[in-house]
Amino acid sequence: MASLRWAYVRIISGTILGGILGFYERRKEEMKRYEMNRRQHQQQQAETEVWSDH
Repeated sequence: MASLRWAYVRIISGTILGGILGFYERRKEEMKRYEMNRRQHQQQQAETEVWSDH
């Protein structure tokens, strides 16, 4: 009976830790994409401003 309980604890803790890790990785990717888009937008704005000054 103790081994069955230990199996449940391992499965539940693995599921929780896996979910946390997955959430962290997904969030990290979203932030990377956000930063790339922000930089592209800033670069496009800077180029637009250069052309509009002439």
